[in-house]
Amino acid sequence: MTDHFKGLLITTLGVLLVVPDSLFVRLIDADPLITAFWRGIIAGGFILVGLLLFQGLSGFKGILRSGKPGLVYTFLIGSTAPAFVLAVTNTSVANVVFIFATIPIFASIFSLVFLKEPIRRNMVVTIFFVLIGLGVIAYGSGYSEVASWEGDLWALYVSVAFAGALTAVRQVKEISMIPAIPIAYIGSAVLIGLFYLPLYLPLQEFKQDWYLFLGHGAFIAGATCLLTLGPRFLSSPEVSLLILLESVLAPILVWWFLGEYPGEWAIAGGALVILTLIVSNLMLSFSGERQ
Repeated sequence: MTDHFKGLLITTLGVLLVVPDSLFVRLIDADPLITAFWRGIIAGGFILVGLLLFQGLSGFKGILRSGKPGLVYTFLIGSTAPAFVLAVTNTSVANVVFIFATIPIFASIFSLVFLKEPIRRNMVVTIFFVLIGLGVIAYGSGYSEVASWEGDLWALYVSVAFAGALTAVRQVKEISMIPAIPIAYIGSAVLIGLFYLPLYLPLQEFKQDWYLFLGHGAFIAGATCLLTLGPRFLSSPEVSLLILLESVLAPILVWWFLGEYPGEWAIAGGALVILTLIVSNLMLSFSGERQ
């Protein structure tokens, strides 16, 4: 098995494990913050156990040297855990994943601002059409029973936060930031528990849907690990195109299981976003092969 095929296999499996994320949030009958609490505790716990088994405490030494970029990365990743649940709870899954597809756009903007990396001409065109697509999605939220601008804004925050985290981690490329992920997930869950939830509430809800909470956390933990390992063997355009699979499959899965029709505006805006990003990544891949 070649490294390239290994990367394709691992990354694809990681994306497939992410796809049911929104469905789990829909199926769990609990307050959004309780869902976010257990999502962080369980997913972070699984990743923490895996790190301790394979690397021991030495695996955490690197993040102590990551400085301000490491703190920014950890904070932003931690904040996305409750924000994701609030996004899925308050708008359609299609809107959420279509908006998530814009993460590379915000990453390019942050790279320009903080890393002084110029934005390529084709990326400027991509940003223009993606913004039009987001505008169509937002417009449709005002006419949809399953979507709302509040949830769209939470999804937009997750995209911006992930893009910021990716930009921050690029400043410490020599350090593995995987150990920061369980710290971020568990840390956000602890803060939710301390400031928003009486202790007995999460325990009561867990007893009711324990299998969904465990499955949700396990899927997120597995996806996080695989999507950290797989892209090491692939080019950036290939990774971006594979991750777009979630934007296509997640709404279909929720539509199939729960009958959640996202609406014509969401489909039209999402199609424009996805098509634009596919063309942009293919152009980037082609130009990379030509160089």
